[in-house]
Amino acid sequence: MKKILMSLALLLSVLFYFWTPNLDVHQLEANYAKPPSQFMNVLGSRMHVRDTGPKQAPALILIHGFGASLHTWDEWSSTLDKEYRVIRFDLPGFGLTGPDSTGDYTDDRTNALLLELMRQLQIEQATLIGNSIGGRIAWYFTSQYPAQVNKLVLISPDGFKSPNGNYGQQPEISSLMYLIQFIMPKFLLKQNLEIAYANPATLTPSMLDQYYELLLAPGVRQAMMQRMQQRVLKDPKPFLQSIQQPTLLLWGEQDRMIPVENAQDYLSLLPHAELQTLKNTGHLPQEENPAHHLRGLLEFLKSPKLY
Repeated sequence: MKKILMSLALLLSVLFYFWTPNLDVHQLEANYAKPPSQFMNVLGSRMHVRDTGPKQAPALILIHGFGASLHTWDEWSSTLDKEYRVIRFDLPGFGLTGPDSTGDYTDDRTNALLLELMRQLQIEQATLIGNSIGGRIAWYFTSQYPAQVNKLVLISPDGFKSPNGNYGQQPEISSLMYLIQFIMPKFLLKQNLEIAYANPATLTPSMLDQYYELLLAPGVRQAMMQRMQQRVLKDPKPFLQSIQQPTLLLWGEQDRMIPVENAQDYLSLLPHAELQTLKNTGHLPQEENPAHHLRGLLEFLKSPKLY
């Protein structure tokens, strides 16, 4: 009993020392939702959206990955929106969109939100560009709504099970992960984010502050846990095989989160895919030497639709 009480006292001490409250949402919006940000009601969820570039130009929809926000695309967007209409948004459960009003973070719910967002913005067809889970969302949406997608760009996409996992199963989540709802030391976030880059120095203090503060938006950490709990993967094979759109795979050769070797799974199933590997690059090429990596994307966007 004494050992149990000592362990409990230690746990309570750690929780007290590292307790991380939410930040004020109004201050966060003042810092991170400056023009051209807007908030749209999409199927009952208040979504943080940016819609830039010529409204009659070909549309690009950029979908970020886990724990990120629309700000991950800042560098690319500032170039792309000179020639394209660029739409980016915080996925429900992240950034300033915050929790989904329904508590549903499945890919089918995300598909419905994306389809409705396109309808409200009067976009009949777009090129989808997705990173990590944003890549999974992009290819799944394309398989379900092919008429709405012109081309597809997948940046280190998620979607295949891990060697020890199974399709159709709810994932196992470490009990320690649940603590992020209550404690979020910045040094711990820094250690986890640095893994995403080939060169950890890419994560500047201002970038770290932005990631950290947006994770402390009200309800975001709880929503992240719900999204992880609801991540039940479907076998990608039939979905990927059905995609007829020209597809570009962009993959960092030093990606430690989803290794570049996984690109072969996509190349073997996507009928019209090409791969560009990126030297000295990790999981987030849009943040790591973004101007250089944008060149291959621009070439793909400008190339004729061959299929």
